[in-house]
Amino acid sequence: MADADEPTAGRGAADERAERVRTTERTLRLLWRRTLGQPQGSRGPRQRVSVDEVVRAAIDIADAEGLHALSMRKVGDRLGLGVMSVYTYVPGRSELIGLMVDEVLGENALPAHAATSRERMRQIARMLWDEYHRHPWLLQVESSRPWIGPNGSARYEWQLAAIEGIGLGDLEMDQVVALLVGFTESAARASINASRTERASGITDLEWWEINAPILEQVMDGERYPISGRVGQVAGETYNAISDPARSFDFGLERILDGIDLLPRRQPASPPAPTPPRPGHG
Repeated sequence: MADADEPTAGRGAADERAERVRTTERTLRLLWRRTLGQPQGSRGPRQRVSVDEVVRAAIDIADAEGLHALSMRKVGDRLGLGVMSVYTYVPGRSELIGLMVDEVLGENALPAHAATSRERMRQIARMLWDEYHRHPWLLQVESSRPWIGPNGSARYEWQLAAIEGIGLGDLEMDQVVALLVGFTESAARASINASRTERASGITDLEWWEINAPILEQVMDGERYPISGRVGQVAGETYNAISDPARSFDFGLERILDGIDLLPRRQPASPPAPTPPRPGHG
């Protein structure tokens, strides 16, 4: 019986793989539709809207309600389409999100590079910071295997051009871009989460401090917490809040740039000392 089932299972796996290949190819063509030409729907009546309109409707939903609220049905409702009609434009929700990401990466023209490499790298991070705050759902997108679209490709070329010629190897250039992107993503996440917490609680950070201060002053005496008491007081008076995500972003970015500035000037690693030959192995 087991032997009889194997060919069926094999054909099923092959069919699934073939479908994944078709979906990937179709999505890649959709991403590059302005270069390759607009693809036609795979089935159903003549299309009433464009792929661009489908993508824009999905972005509007995600901006307003978050990525978790995005569904093919909601996109169809916004455009006056049945849910099955939406699938004639894009293969599925995951592929639609890939199109959305690439679309927002092209919303603003890439600016001319600044005069110094440090200013250029700062420009990379600040563009991302602003982008995450315009579209917070970008932080919810699975990015371990991103779709490679025209706007993402142009962005990566622009990022690399910002550090071309400063004395880094090709792999180091890629790692520097990854470092800037990863740091900015983390800092933006903290900033957006702080804003969400304030909205959800209905009180500002300053009000939160004013409510908690009387009790904290009783339990956190200066003898038990001399350093944190001193530092916390200075930080609290400066921030008027629990934290200052924008200030932390600026501080962290400058320290990262300090480190990158030192990379081209580092001494090459010394070669390892030769291992003495073992007795008997002339």
